[in-house]
Amino acid sequence: MKIAVIPVTPFQQNCTLLVCEQTMKCAVVDPGGDIEKIEDAVAQIGVTLEKIFITHGHMDHAGATAELAERFNLPIEGPHIADKYWIDGMPKQASQFGLPPVKSFTPGRWLVDGDQVQFGAVTLDVYHCPGHTPGHVVFFDPVSKIAQVGDVLFQGSIGRSDLPGGDHDTLIRSIKQKLWPLGRDVVFVPGHGPLSTFGEERRSNPFVRD
Repeated sequence: MKIAVIPVTPFQQNCTLLVCEQTMKCAVVDPGGDIEKIEDAVAQIGVTLEKIFITHGHMDHAGATAELAERFNLPIEGPHIADKYWIDGMPKQASQFGLPPVKSFTPGRWLVDGDQVQFGAVTLDVYHCPGHTPGHVVFFDPVSKIAQVGDVLFQGSIGRSDLPGGDHDTLIRSIKQKLWPLGRDVVFVPGHGPLSTFGEERRSNPFVRD
């Protein structure tokens, strides 16, 4: 599996194309907005969109999901159902931020810890990692050692826990109990900012270092 990261929305959220190199099928993780940018990247890479995966229900991660799913007839998987209230409230979020209208949606499949999702010939493991939001999930490819962690962990920082449904202690537990056991060599794509590895964050991240 290879990846292409596309910063979208005024929040510069890392929408990611996950590409199965065997089949050239592609999954989109967290299409928060700027559908044209996503479409351009798909065309440039030369892949076929197959699914949409959502880490959590915040608007900058999921705002364009409904439109993208309708436009390409794509199934939506994730997040955990505990984030339903965030997804249902996305139109109001957009209005509050003065952003263009967005639609809420109901995924074809809510995810739970231990689930797997598939696209092309790739199978990803699903980890429920609450703390930033109660229904946040992480997608992990054990073959390529790549994790899509949304807003759980960043290079040098961690996700906010002061928004509705957030909890700092729960977030720290999610990182240390769910992410660290996957291995120090895992490369992760955060919801915002540059990529890093779990090993580097265990060494230097002031919030969760060993």
